[in-house]
Amino acid sequence: MRAASPVLAAGLVLAGTAQAAELRVSVELPRLTVAEYHRPYLAAWIETPDQAPLSTVAVWYDTKLREERGQGWLRDLRTWWRRSGREMRLPAEGISGPTRAPGRHEITAGNAALRDLAPGEYRLAVEVARESGGRELVRVPFQWPPRDQASSASGSSELGVVAVSARR
Repeated sequence: MRAASPVLAAGLVLAGTAQAAELRVSVELPRLTVAEYHRPYLAAWIETPDQAPLSTVAVWYDTKLREERGQGWLRDLRTWWRRSGREMRLPAEGISGPTRAPGRHEITAGNAALRDLAPGEYRLAVEVARESGGRELVRVPFQWPPRDQASSASGSSELGVVAVSARR
């Protein structure tokens, strides 16, 4: 058996480093005291500073409605829907999921969302909309490749703190 060349070994180390980088998102859905509460639909995506969408990280909607009727309400996530959502085929493995109850929830951006990011400044956008409720959009800046950083932004009604941490 031949030993691996130094170039191949260096390439494997770099590939392992690139795959080890991750983007973790913490989303807080506040507990609202309203007469009729419905869990919010949510879309999270990575965009450039000029708001061009790059990749969707998560889409939460009512997956239990028959005949994909839950997907029909996704257009209420207006910003995401107009920029990239209407072209997305759902359910999307690793991205789609059911709505969540109030509380703090974690999302990890997978390799598919991160692999084509060139070095630079980006933003994670999180938009929520609730039936008989409001709609809100929060953007959190981050740097890629990660420099062991954390940043956050807060919503004012439908979203609490949205925190992004990027790590190698």
